[in-house]
Amino acid sequence: MKQVRDKSFVPFIASATLQERIKILAQEINKDYGGKNPLMIGVLNGSFMFLADLFKSIEIECEITFIRVSSYQNTESTGKVKQILGLKEEIQNRDIIIVEDIVDTGMTMQEILGQLASQKPASIKIMTMLFKPEALKVPLKLDYVGFEIENKFVVGYGLDYDGFGRNLDAIYVLKE
Repeated sequence: MKQVRDKSFVPFIASATLQERIKILAQEINKDYGGKNPLMIGVLNGSFMFLADLFKSIEIECEITFIRVSSYQNTESTGKVKQILGLKEEIQNRDIIIVEDIVDTGMTMQEILGQLASQKPASIKIMTMLFKPEALKVPLKLDYVGFEIENKFVVGYGLDYDGFGRNLDAIYVLKE
C-alpha cells in the first residue's frame, strides 16, 4: 500500500507489466510508421514517464514534443480544459501521435484534437497508457491503448493526486 497525501492506494498495474505493454505499443508504432517521421506529442504532466519509456523502444525516425493541459482537481475531472503550454512545432502535413497518460471523459482529448486538427496535419492518432471506457462522455477513437481499466482513481507512473504520486514506478488504485 502507498500513502499519497491523505489517501491510501493499493497496487494495480506492476512496473514489469507496464514495461512489457510499452514494448508492444512501440512495436506497433515501428510497424505503422515505418518510412515516416511522426511527431509524438506528449500531454504533460502525466505522459512524461510513459512517453520516455515508449520513445526508448521506438526504432523508426520520429520526433517528440510536449503540450500541457489540465482538467483535474483533486480526484475528479473538472470538464474544463486549460491550455497552459502550447505547441511550437509546425505540424501541417505531419503525422501526429498524441500520447496521453489516461483518457477518461475524453473531453481533454477532444479539445486537443480540435486545436491540432485546425493546423491541418497529415494524420492524427491517439495513444493512451490507460483508458476508462465507462467514464467516456464524448465519442473518441483511440488508436493505441495500453490498458482498459475500470472507472477508478489511479496514481503513479506519471499519474498524480493533486500533483503528488507521479514518481511511483507502478500504477496504484485508490483503496476502497
